[in-house]
Amino acid sequence: MKKAWLILAALVAGLLLGAFTGDSVPLLTQAADVIGTWWLTGLRMTVIPLVVALLVTGIVQTANAASAGRTATRSVVTMLSILMLVTIMAAIVTPLLLDIFPTPSSSGYPGATSKVENPPPFAEFLKAMVSPNVFNSAVNDSLLPLIIFTIALAFAITRLEPAKKDVLARFFEAMGEAMVVVIGWVLWLAPLGVFALGITLGIAAGVQSFANLLHYVLIVASIGFIIMLSAYPVAFFGARFKPMAFVRAAIPAQSVAISTQSSLASLPAMVEGSKQLGVGARSTDIVLPMAVAIFRATSPAMNLAVAIYVAHWLGIEISVQQMAIGVGVAFITTLGSVSLPGTISFIAAIAPICMAMGIPLEPLGLLVAIETFPDIMRTVGNVTMDIAVTGTVARAEGDMK
Repeated sequence: MKKAWLILAALVAGLLLGAFTGDSVPLLTQAADVIGTWWLTGLRMTVIPLVVALLVTGIVQTANAASAGRTATRSVVTMLSILMLVTIMAAIVTPLLLDIFPTPSSSGYPGATSKVENPPPFAEFLKAMVSPNVFNSAVNDSLLPLIIFTIALAFAITRLEPAKKDVLARFFEAMGEAMVVVIGWVLWLAPLGVFALGITLGIAAGVQSFANLLHYVLIVASIGFIIMLSAYPVAFFGARFKPMAFVRAAIPAQSVAISTQSSLASLPAMVEGSKQLGVGARSTDIVLPMAVAIFRATSPAMNLAVAIYVAHWLGIEISVQQMAIGVGVAFITTLGSVSLPGTISFIAAIAPICMAMGIPLEPLGLLVAIETFPDIMRTVGNVTMDIAVTGTVARAEGDMK
C-alpha cells in the first residue's frame, strides 16, 4: 500500500509539473518522453511470456481442481459461467456508461495512436485465429493465435501421465514466477516512470487530466459495483439465503476487503459468514478456498472495462468483432492471473486484452498508478460473490444445515 500511494503521489506531481510548465522547457519534455517510453517498454516486454506461462498454469490448476470430485467440478462450472456472464455484461454496459457519461476532456493520450487497422473480413479473421508459426505470432504481437495455441498446449499437458504433466506444469509455473520477478523490478521504478508519464500527459492535457482520471475510476468501479450487486440475486435465488441474513453475513468480509484489498485476508470472515448462513463444513472447506484460489468474479469484466475506456479515451471505435475478441481474451486470461498481486495482475491481465483488440498500451502505465481505487471495488465484489457462489454450490450439493 505504501508503494501504491508513492506511485499515486508521483503521478499527481508529474501531472502538476507538466500542466504548469507546458512545453516551455523542451529538455523536460524530452527527458519525460524518453524515461516514460523506457519504463513502458520494460513492462511490455514481459507480457507475452507472462501470459503464456500464467495461462498454462491457470488452466492446469483449474483442470486439477475440477477433477477433485463432484463438488469441485460443480464449483468450477459455476464460477466459469459467472465469469463469462459478467464479462459479456461489461462489454454491453461499459460503452453505455461512456455514452451517458462521456470523458470530461477530449484530449487524447500523448504519443498513443488513435488509429487502428480495420478488422479483416470475418472469414479471414477465422483463418488467422490458427497460426502456422506460433513464434511468429508472438514476435508480431498476434495474441489471439498465441492464446489459442497456449490453451491447446495447456489442455494437452493435463492429459499427460502424472510425472510428465508435473514436469511441464512446474516449468511454466517457474517461468511465470520468474517473469513476475522481472515485472517487480520494473515496477520498482514505477514512481519514476509514472512521474515521467504524468509530465507528458500534464503537458498535453493540463489540469483537465485529473478529471479524466477520476472519470476513469468511477466508470471502471461502476462495473465492479454492478457485479457486487449481482451477487445478491445469486445468493437469494441460487443459495436461497434470506436477504437480510446474507447482507449481515457479508458485511464483515466486505469490511476486511475494503481495508486490505485482499480476498485471501478476507477468507476467515467469508468462512464465518458462510457458516452463519448455514453452509456446511464441506463447502466452506472446499468451495471457498477454491474461489479465492481460482475465481475473481470482477476481474474479466473490470479488465475489459479498462480496455474499453482506453479505446474511448483515444477516440477508437470498437467493432463488434473486436469486442468479441476482448470478451474472449478477458475471460481466458483471468484464469492465469488470479494469484498475482494487484499491480502486476493489472498489467498481466489488461495488456493482452488491449493487444488482442488492437488498442494501444501506453495509457496503462498511467492507469496502474490509480488502480488502488478500482481495486477496492474489485475485492469487495469478489468476496461478496464468493460467499454467494459457495452457498449456491452448497445448496445444490445438499450441504446446508
